[in-house]
Amino acid sequence: MDDAAPAGRPAFRHRLENWIRRRGRIDPLPMTIDRRRVYVLPTKFGLFYGAMVGVMFLGALNYNNNPALLLSLLLLAAGLASLVYAHLQLSGLCVASIDAEPVHAGETLQVKIGLVASDARARSGLQLDCSDGHAVAEVAPHATTFATLPVPTTRRGWLEAGRLELATTRPLGLACAWSWLWQGQGWLVYPMPETNGPPLPDRGEGGHRAKPASAGDDIHQLRPYRHGDAPHAIAWKASARATHLLTREYEQRVDADILLDWNDVRHLPWEHAISRLAHWVELAERHGHRYGLRPPLGRALPADRGPHHRHACLDALARLPERAS
Repeated sequence: MDDAAPAGRPAFRHRLENWIRRRGRIDPLPMTIDRRRVYVLPTKFGLFYGAMVGVMFLGALNYNNNPALLLSLLLLAAGLASLVYAHLQLSGLCVASIDAEPVHAGETLQVKIGLVASDARARSGLQLDCSDGHAVAEVAPHATTFATLPVPTTRRGWLEAGRLELATTRPLGLACAWSWLWQGQGWLVYPMPETNGPPLPDRGEGGHRAKPASAGDDIHQLRPYRHGDAPHAIAWKASARATHLLTREYEQRVDADILLDWNDVRHLPWEHAISRLAHWVELAERHGHRYGLRPPLGRALPADRGPHHRHACLDALARLPERAS
């Protein structure tokens, strides 16, 4: 019963959706659904139910059958109560947040929608639809519920959120109540990394560079003593020949920074080159290397590592145009 679609609803909703879209309406969050934003139409089963009750009512009047007339009125009252209850399922419900972590193209975007019921009414059988994703949620009275909406992705870049639809056919499936929320935000989709891509480009000079440190393998230089230097690092013999304390400074070998340069992949097709750079970003981050990115457009990103740097690099690649200009 719950999955029944109301007769005449698709054409009506299409006209209404086009009218709202022309107005350019954007709903800021948090947004509470008031009674004027809830639409109710009978389902196919609801139309059949109404026709059946009408036939029963006419038959009872024709034969002057009081019990059948009473039954028809009771069934009619139940149908009307179902319309009101379906409306109350959405009225007063608050959409508090809509958020999603970026994913690579081809993966499923997990959109988390926060629903808040600030009154004493429980909401059951709520159906959420947005950008080809579908989810069902239950919201307890005076509680917050997070529904996860899986949205498939096919291409990199900015995925427009579109409209979020909340609907329900509870309690009897006689009517469908729904409301729309138009979002101004979207979700970022990273490029799809190249499958079985090549290893990282060479780092040059053996892949290492020297860095001064307080401990290491080779002595780098002697410098004046500073408060806090370890006693074992003091060069006592050299200090005896000088007029002040000297401290050994060692040379520590660390990994050289990796530059992920567009010039290294420019011979590939546009999208293939972006996928290879995305593969290198993930590979460098997985191995803990410091890496920088020089995209074909925009500013270069200096060498760094960590989740924020990974996001900055993949974000720069995701926002590149569809093809080279």
